[in-house]
Amino acid sequence: MDISSIFYAIITMGVLGFVFSAGLSIASKKLSVKEDPRITKIIDLLPGANCGACGYAGCAAMAEALVSGKAEPANCPVANSENLSKIAEILGLEVTEKERKVAVVLCQGDTNNQKKKAEYLGVQTCLAAHLVGGGPRACNWGCIGYGDCIRACPFDAIHMSENGLPVVDREKCTGCGKCVEACPRNIIELHPISRHVFVLCKNRDNPKLARSVCKTACISCGICERATGGKGFKVINNLAEVDYDLYTKEPVLPTDKCPTKCIVIVGNPGET
Repeated sequence: MDISSIFYAIITMGVLGFVFSAGLSIASKKLSVKEDPRITKIIDLLPGANCGACGYAGCAAMAEALVSGKAEPANCPVANSENLSKIAEILGLEVTEKERKVAVVLCQGDTNNQKKKAEYLGVQTCLAAHLVGGGPRACNWGCIGYGDCIRACPFDAIHMSENGLPVVDREKCTGCGKCVEACPRNIIELHPISRHVFVLCKNRDNPKLARSVCKTACISCGICERATGGKGFKVINNLAEVDYDLYTKEPVLPTDKCPTKCIVIVGNPGET
C-alpha cells in the first residue's frame, strides 16, 4: 500500500475528528440547559433518604418539583421543620407547618395473645405467608410477624418485640409510610403525633370467632360507644372505631371496662 495514501487517510480522519468534536462542543454549549441553583441548595436540605414518601422518585426529583412549583415543602414528611422553613425561604414561600405523623401498629396479636393455627414452612415474609394460607397465626386480620415492615423502614424506626410484634420508635419514625405499604394485613396506619387513643385491633369477625383466635381482639361489645354516648366511639362491622373529630385528643381512655383491653393509650402527651 502506498505510504502517501496512509498518510492522507490519517490526516483526513484527524480533520474529521476535530470537526466533529468541535461541533459537539458547540452544540453542548448552545443546547445545554442551565440548572436552577436553588435545586442544589434544596437537595442539601432534604433528608436524602430517597424514601419516596413525597410521591417523587427521590430527593432530587422532589427538589426539582419544588422549584417548578409542582410541590410544596410540606409534601416531604421526613424533613424537620427547620429545614422545611429554609426551603420555603429559598422558594420565597410562606412556611406552612403540618403536624408530624407516626406509624401505629393496630394489633396486639403477638405470640402470647394470638393463637397458633399451624406450622408455616414457606418463605419467611408476611406477604408470602399472607398469600399462602395466612401464615402460622390464627387471626386472619392480625400481625403475621415476619417483619416486612421492619425491612421496609429506611429509618430504623421499627423493631420486632420478643413476642413477635413490631414496635414503632415514635421518636425515629418520620411518617414516610413505607411500613404501611409493606404490611399485607393493613394493620399499620399513619396518625398525627397528637393522637394517643387507639383501638389496637382490625378483626371484623363475629365476637365469638374474634375472641377464639386472639385474647386482645375487639369483641364489638359496645362499652366504649356507650361510655361516650356514640360521640367518639362507634362499633362498625364488629369493630370499635375512634372518631377523632369528636373524641378528645388527650390521652384518656373512654372506659377502663373494655373486656379485652384493646383500647390503648399510645405515646406520651406533648410529643412533637
